[in-house]
Amino acid sequence: MSLKNKLNRLKPHIKSGIGRKMPEAVKQGTEHGIPFLEIWERENTVPFYFDGQYCFVREIIYPLDHRHGHYHFHDFLEAVSLWNSESVSHPLSSAGHCAEDLVFFDTETTGLGGGAGNTIFLLGHASVRGDSIQLKQHILPGPGEEVALYQSFLQNADYKTLVTYNGKAFDWPQVKTRHTLVRDHVPQLPAFGHFDLYHAARRMWKHKIERIKLSIVEEEVLGLKRKDDIPGFLAPMIYFDFLERKNPEGLLGVIKHNEMDILSLITLYTHLTFQLLGMDSSQSSREVFEVGRWYSYLGESGKARETFSGLAESGNDQEIEAKHALAFEFKRNKEWEKAIPLWKESAERGSLQIRKEACIELAKHFEHREKNFKSALDYCMRARDLHGDSGGNTKKDGRFSEMLSKRIARISRKAFPGKAHNSAE
Repeated sequence: MSLKNKLNRLKPHIKSGIGRKMPEAVKQGTEHGIPFLEIWERENTVPFYFDGQYCFVREIIYPLDHRHGHYHFHDFLEAVSLWNSESVSHPLSSAGHCAEDLVFFDTETTGLGGGAGNTIFLLGHASVRGDSIQLKQHILPGPGEEVALYQSFLQNADYKTLVTYNGKAFDWPQVKTRHTLVRDHVPQLPAFGHFDLYHAARRMWKHKIERIKLSIVEEEVLGLKRKDDIPGFLAPMIYFDFLERKNPEGLLGVIKHNEMDILSLITLYTHLTFQLLGMDSSQSSREVFEVGRWYSYLGESGKARETFSGLAESGNDQEIEAKHALAFEFKRNKEWEKAIPLWKESAERGSLQIRKEACIELAKHFEHREKNFKSALDYCMRARDLHGDSGGNTKKDGRFSEMLSKRIARISRKAFPGKAHNSAE
């Protein structure tokens, strides 16, 4: 059946599927009582029995030379190795870990909201095992089988670090909520680190991607284009249809969607690592700049300076932005003789915002360090003119105007003691 026909069949669920009560699970005593078992088995999926319940477990093995987007999976091993040879501290650093320690994790649920009413019907994860990637998916056949689902998922869960896409905010809190309902019957949830790639992708590519959905990042950044993919928002409706009919035909599309999500996490982590550590030969100057800004935010001034310095000397679109940012790194280390020439240049050639910021920094320098009040006042006046040209009327603009007026009045008193001063003049 074509994807279009499958979706047409699900139209009745669109208005009522997510909000209605889940049908009761059909209890099965043996493998032979499981509906459509032969279809499941053709998809490398077998029943897992526990405590009078069962779930399905699907296992797929990918060789490390398998290509997913711009990378092969063995590139992920190189990414982990690179972090282990770096001394820099970063939220995505896998230093101290081997590749087998990272587990790429994703779920599918009956809704996008939180709370106990939202059921996880698919838990998927992948990790390196020997010379391959082992991907496992644990599938809930009905609402009364969660003990079996979590037992199958947790019985060998010795993970050290999860890698997710918005998993800190959604996937793992949902796992914890549902686990609470069955915790007396299954193993405890393991303690582990967590790399959430959603926040990394947003920081790196929000300048070029309006919505940081994984599918969009795949297409715009990772070189992936899915064909006949089931949209994520249809997953709950397809699952409700499966509960009614027991035929997994439609659900297999959701399972494949989850599989692709997990594999893309491996590629995305690899790509982010190569970008952060300067190993991506096709990296744009804007991406390099965002890497530098991230290191600066983390307080890794040495790495930030190294990144900005490379941009400042290459004559690219981010040259002035890089010089402006590099000046702040020099300021952090009190290297004023290096910062001031960069701010003077960015005050002449930068964007309106950069010129304003550079003028304020120069005014601070001349007022407090060189005691050159005339130059300090000149840069304040330039900042005021630039601020007027911007035409902004937000609260932030108002605070800037107030700050600038106070600065002008203070410097004027220092420059011309004993005289009355009007900062508006």
